Amino acid sequence: MTTGGISLARLHRPLVVLAGAMALLLVVSALGLVFDDRTLVNAPLWAKPFKFSVSVGMYALTLAWLLTLLRRGRRAGWWIGTVFAVGIGMDMTLLVWQVVVRDRTLHFNRATPADVTINNIVATGAFTAWGATAAVVVLLLFQKLPDRALASALRWGTALAAVGMGLALLMFSATPEQKAMYAAGERPSTFGGHTVGLADGGPGLPLLGWSTVGGDLRIPHFVGIHAIQALPLVALALVALARRYPVLSSDLVRRRLVRTAVVGYAGVLALVTWQALRGQSIVRPDFWTLSAAAGLIVVVAAGVALSLRSPRVHALTEF
Repeated sequence: MTTGGISLARLHRPLVVLAGAMALLLVVSALGLVFDDRTLVNAPLWAKPFKFSVSVGMYALTLAWLLTLLRRGRRAGWWIGTVFAVGIGMDMTLLVWQVVVRDRTLHFNRATPADVTINNIVATGAFTAWGATAAVVVLLLFQKLPDRALASALRWGTALAAVGMGLALLMFSATPEQKAMYAAGERPSTFGGHTVGLADGGPGLPLLGWSTVGGDLRIPHFVGIHAIQALPLVALALVALARRYPVLSSDLVRRRLVRTAVVGYAGVLALVTWQALRGQSIVRPDFWTLSAAAGLIVVVAAGVALSLRSPRVHALTEF
């Protein structure tokens, strides 16, 4: 039982080109972090291009792989992948232009008409690209995939990624300070923010920039959108491990483990969202956060133990 090899020749070329461009941007950004000491909102100027090049590169390769699983609707899949590559490619070009060349913030920036236009184009491109990803997964739901555990991972990974994308909307509402300015008849230069309880730009984790003094809504957004990669990787890892551990050769056992991973991942997403909304830094968890995390670990450990039981003769209904 295998999931089939991935032929480089079958990978979606525009997405491979996008991933290659992101690899190049990653190298340039790394050099920029070393040799360019400019900062923007108290963060290294090249930090955002560095982080986004990693994320977008991973997404492009993930989507290119997903398209190789299509048996029906390949032409539609090719066009959907191309829309993703063009949309995100445009967004990344604007990101570099706005941040590195213009030395101005990208998100939440409404200081000038040019800033508003760039911000809106980037937001449109991001949601279009996400819609393209979701469309590919919908196509996959109607395919006969080589592994049922992988099919489950794709389904739930996409659902959690959709939640993660939706959580980004929490960042695009007026902060209390911005509301006060609107009430006073003033027009703030920014609208929204990612730090809860404090202004953006405070102390943060190296490179990631996630706040070390307040809640940060970028964390649940990041955790959520990458479920579409993390959960399928779990399914693929289980297939690879099945060659060494016979218990994993059972499709039922692997599906149970994937569902346990789904519960664990959803729990982590809920936990970091709850923590951020309470204005609590990811590195300063309180008693309740630690207690919830401990409870989640117990639930996942129990799920793994139950999943590894000898499979029953009759198959469980897939959810």
